Amino acid sequence: MKCNIICKFASGTIGIRKRQMNGNTVNIDTKTVERLETLVRASGKVSIVAHIRPDGDAVGSTLAMLHYLLSRGKDAVVIYSDPLPETLAFMLRGTPEENVLQWPSDSDSARERIAGSDLIFCLDCNSFSRTGDLEPMLRAARCSKVLIDHHLAPDAESFDVIFSETAVSSACELLFNVLMSMPDIHADASLIPAISATSLMTGMTTDTNNFANSVYPSTLTMASALLGVGVDRDAILSNLYQSGTEKRVRLWGYMLYQNMKLTDDDVAYMILTEEIASEFNISEGETEGLVNEPLRIASVKMSIFLKQDDAGFFRVSIRSKKGFSAVGCSKAYFHGGGHENASGGRLFFKANDGNPADISSPSQAEKYLLKVTSEYFKSGDYESR
Repeated sequence: MKCNIICKFASGTIGIRKRQMNGNTVNIDTKTVERLETLVRASGKVSIVAHIRPDGDAVGSTLAMLHYLLSRGKDAVVIYSDPLPETLAFMLRGTPEENVLQWPSDSDSARERIAGSDLIFCLDCNSFSRTGDLEPMLRAARCSKVLIDHHLAPDAESFDVIFSETAVSSACELLFNVLMSMPDIHADASLIPAISATSLMTGMTTDTNNFANSVYPSTLTMASALLGVGVDRDAILSNLYQSGTEKRVRLWGYMLYQNMKLTDDDVAYMILTEEIASEFNISEGETEGLVNEPLRIASVKMSIFLKQDDAGFFRVSIRSKKGFSAVGCSKAYFHGGGHENASGGRLFFKANDGNPADISSPSQAEKYLLKVTSEYFKSGDYESR
């Protein structure tokens, strides 16, 4: 399978190089690694950021990078633009509190830190525009900036060094291959700090839905290498899938039994309103993965999950089976993007940045969803490219 890696150097030139994924490793461009090594060596204070509402891949990749930099004696911190969900709090075990800042509680420290950084890493998002309130500070920072991401359309102009690859399972997988290419690691996974290795495995596991989605030969190569150096996958699975709350299990049961509906086009959908969320007293992160469940039904082609947000929109998660484009639906109707079979977006019921709302009230969400999915499947644009 041939894929593209986009590499950008300090000179501003961008190169796209074909590489072959052969089941061993992802071949990272040597000159880009050399440039990254130069930046890391020269840096004192390093800040690491990811997208808003961090998920497992965002947390895994940022913590892995953090502990790698700490192992090299760098003054490094991770800055999250939203508090971590309770479901992922276990990932912070072993990380000193002073090395993690969370907006907005640590807003003053975050501002000062970003302004004083010598180097900034942006992981698991293709642009600073996805970092929420941190965006203006990150753009204004007068330092070198590095992007490591697996989403489409990276904002190349905002970064000095870019590792961008869509045909990997996760940002964690891409970062694993970047680290393996660094001169101090020189392809020996045992030299990756233990916490970094565990964080990489955890993030990759969440983004593949435990090896159910977006798995490549290189994904399994990564997993094998990390298991080989002692990563405890059983502990990861226990923390991810066997440590939930009773209310989370009851909510999922309710949503699947009483809330899920199927359209004539074999699209399953669920709508989580503020009222339902309040009734079950759910916390951030407790619906993560719910959108995947309807795909267990043989006839279902696509699953859409809408979750009402108090900022005037529904968060939209879309998953699809092979042959049906989730990202096409997200881009066309939900202001979104993502991967071919796993995408996200928003459905606005209040005006946003001068743009009109998509629907007049939350109660109109189901009608809108039925209309646009019918239109999407009738158009023929639903087929994966």
